[in-house]
Amino acid sequence: MTIFATPERVTPPTPARIRDRSVDVIRAACLVLVVLLHAMMVGVTVVDGLPVFENALETGWFAPVSWFVQMMPLFFIAGGFTAIGSWRRARAAGTRPAEWVSARMGRLFGPAVVVMLTIGGGLLALTLCGVPAEIVHEAGWRLSQPMWFLGVFALSQALVPVLAGWHERTPVFALGSLGAAVAVVDVARFAAELPGIGYLNLAFAWLAIQQLGFWAADGRLEALRVRSRAILAQALLAAAVILVLAGPYAANMYANQDPPTLVLVLLGGAQLALFSLARPWLRRAYERPVIAAIVDWIGARAMTIYLWHMPALIALAGIGVLFSLGGFLPLPELHSAAWWLTRPGWLALVLIVVTAVAHATARFERRSPGAPSGIRWRASLATVAGVGSVVLVFVAGLDWVTAIAAAGLAVTAVRLSKDGSLVGGPARRSHSVG
Repeated sequence: MTIFATPERVTPPTPARIRDRSVDVIRAACLVLVVLLHAMMVGVTVVDGLPVFENALETGWFAPVSWFVQMMPLFFIAGGFTAIGSWRRARAAGTRPAEWVSARMGRLFGPAVVVMLTIGGGLLALTLCGVPAEIVHEAGWRLSQPMWFLGVFALSQALVPVLAGWHERTPVFALGSLGAAVAVVDVARFAAELPGIGYLNLAFAWLAIQQLGFWAADGRLEALRVRSRAILAQALLAAAVILVLAGPYAANMYANQDPPTLVLVLLGGAQLALFSLARPWLRRAYERPVIAAIVDWIGARAMTIYLWHMPALIALAGIGVLFSLGGFLPLPELHSAAWWLTRPGWLALVLIVVTAVAHATARFERRSPGAPSGIRWRASLATVAGVGSVVLVFVAGLDWVTAIAAAGLAVTAVRLSKDGSLVGGPARRSHSVG
């Protein structure tokens, strides 16, 4: 038996394809916010003729702001909402779990191959051009930062068939068990002073938050009165605040993401409650043609935008340094009046460049990955290879060698996810994978 064995069948709530535009809107909004936040983090100055790269948001005032702009839990909730609907439709059509997982791995790691190869080529070019090693290392580290999402999201998606079955049988117990696992890891991390163990919550915390998306898909919160949902959101936020004030948790919600903590899960629960209150308004917002066009454009390129926005930011920062060293573009001191005055223009430039890059590279995401494999061991190895490509980057660090190696693992994941791609057999006709 593998993790892709078919879970106990229950009657799915509604296997029909029902697209909830409120989820599309919030996912697009979260993605735009991620790009803008990462753009705001770019702090580049030139000191004594050498570039200095800093996180411009590593300041005391950002901690309270982070509670309002930490949207990764909501992004995973939207992912869980979409994934369980896709799996239920596929299951109703006769698709096997391994087949569904293979399709997911192919779609996720296909676009990643090109990004990793591009990053590897860029870092190699910097090295060959004689750029100081510490600057190349800094660029690699910055480029690697958003990649955690790819690995964690892929693992979460691979476990959807199992976790969906668990949710359908015992929804409260499933969510509670994952939440309890997060708490146990936090206790071991803080009380037993085992900081490394906290990274187990890269699995437990994000799986718990994805599970919240399953609850959203079932409409469980909508069954509650508006007042009850508002009280729930306030209670969860209050619990998170109490843990921060009384415990070892950081006040900065992005610090609570690395590694994830119980506070982040509580924030995710509050965001789900608030999202349930906002869904009617979000659906009405989508009815406006301009908003619908933007949301649809982003939705068709979501993974492309996420994967390519950081290389675009690093490239823009590098160009800014070259212009500054050449005397064409003075770089203001971080957080100075001049720095703040240039932020609107900087953010606008980032959005324009990321939009152009996403338009040019979206074909790698839209390209059909072919018929997915329905063989369990292939789906399992595809998941291991794909997630392993990200683990490699974080364990060994991102340089041109590890970037190429990670691309090789991603290629392996894509090929394993295809039916017969490594054994030379003809592709088998596949059921829909939703």
